[in-house]
Amino acid sequence: MDMKVKPASPQRKQERVSIYQPEQEGLIYPEIPVFDNFADERQHRKERLVAACRAFALQKFDYGSAGHLTIRDPEHPELYWTNPMCVHFSQVKVSNLVLADHSGRVLEGRHAINRAGFVLHAAVHEMHPDILAMCHAHTVYGTAFASLGKRLDPITQDTAAFFEDHDVVNEEAGQVVVEVKAGHRVASALGKGKAIIHQNHGLFTVSRHSIEAAAFWFIALERCCKQQLVVEASGAKPIHLSPETARYSREHVGSEYLGWLHFQTIWGQLVEQQPDMFD
Repeated sequence: MDMKVKPASPQRKQERVSIYQPEQEGLIYPEIPVFDNFADERQHRKERLVAACRAFALQKFDYGSAGHLTIRDPEHPELYWTNPMCVHFSQVKVSNLVLADHSGRVLEGRHAINRAGFVLHAAVHEMHPDILAMCHAHTVYGTAFASLGKRLDPITQDTAAFFEDHDVVNEEAGQVVVEVKAGHRVASALGKGKAIIHQNHGLFTVSRHSIEAAAFWFIALERCCKQQLVVEASGAKPIHLSPETARYSREHVGSEYLGWLHFQTIWGQLVEQQPDMFD
């Protein structure tokens, strides 16, 4: 009999945590899941990790074997789930995810993991226990913008989400980070924000909330890099948001919750169009 793995069905929390949540009862609206056991929460995280990989495929973030996404295991936070090496983002499934420790040892799964990905992600997860998920890919606009070695300017409401919430890291700039010490140097430069622009390399986003938030902020950051490059290429001088306006907007469009919420539209699309991701 052909048995399909169904998406995890978590209990739902109805407590209002955002101004975007409707006050009117009875409306269809995504709610943050809560779990009463590790097995269900693990399944949920794995499914969302796969969805994040599929979302990266839709965005054409693939570049050979480059690109890695990770999420901590809920029961064993010193371990993390990641996408398998040399498997296209569009072919990642729940069944081929890999569980690894901070030494790079594969504990579950048949595939190898990306060495550079392991070094950086393991260092971040080890040095920043509050970080739950992390995303990195070699995208066109992100890598181009990273060559400038500067932060995003607050030129749109979209970029306000990253105002004073991202930084530029120049340690190991442009070098392939395959040594553990190098990974720790990059990780130590990561502050409390949700993103870093690694000079001459590319973009990294993290979340202390969910893989969904980390993935959406990566998509958003790539988009913001494109916006700024397009404006700069036009030769026109953009009008910047004032610091006060940028901070106000960031609180409403740049929270962990909003990152999670935005991803729900992608999740719905993937569940309907790509049910094989649950295999």
